[in-house]
Amino acid sequence: MQKGTLITLEGIDGTGKSSIAKMLKTRFPEAVFTVEPTKSWIGKAVKRSIESEADPLAELFLFVADHAEHIAKVIRPALSEGKTVISDRYSDSRYAYQGATLSDKFDDAMEWVQGIHKGWTIVPDLTILFTIDPSIAVSRCGVRGNHTKFEKIGFLETVQGNFLTLAKNEPQRFVIIDAGRELEVVRLEVESVIEKFLGK
Repeated sequence: MQKGTLITLEGIDGTGKSSIAKMLKTRFPEAVFTVEPTKSWIGKAVKRSIESEADPLAELFLFVADHAEHIAKVIRPALSEGKTVISDRYSDSRYAYQGATLSDKFDDAMEWVQGIHKGWTIVPDLTILFTIDPSIAVSRCGVRGNHTKFEKIGFLETVQGNFLTLAKNEPQRFVIIDAGRELEVVRLEVESVIEKFLGK
């Protein structure tokens, strides 16, 4: 039975989400920090599928397999011990991203992907959604010098739209943060949101 708290950080590439996740380790040293795709062999297969531009459906199921392993090996054990888990990306990334990559295969791809997760995934207690102008996000990704197929303005506009739809459907779980501001400002707001949620 779940006793801990699952907090997830979501948003399109280039929001600074992963940088914030690293910064949060100082403020919440007792929390378990994790990420999807994971660093397991399945997570590495996911990254290879992205780099090789695998079939979108095949890619989805690699993501789902990685998610299942993540829950079994990291998320569920930590929550059962009453710990706070903070994950940089989680199931909502799959709904938003694969909902976009599979939009030509299904009438409502995002709902279809969500359906695959029903009954076994663990729904986060709190999801912080980082939003940003996709053109700014792409320029930030360009600085990294490792553009992937997921880092194109049109695609990211669709993905962010999907994220916002998810937030609209579950307003009690989502907190939307403007990631277009200075990183330090964003960090302080995220810390405040988490502290308030945890009752600190």
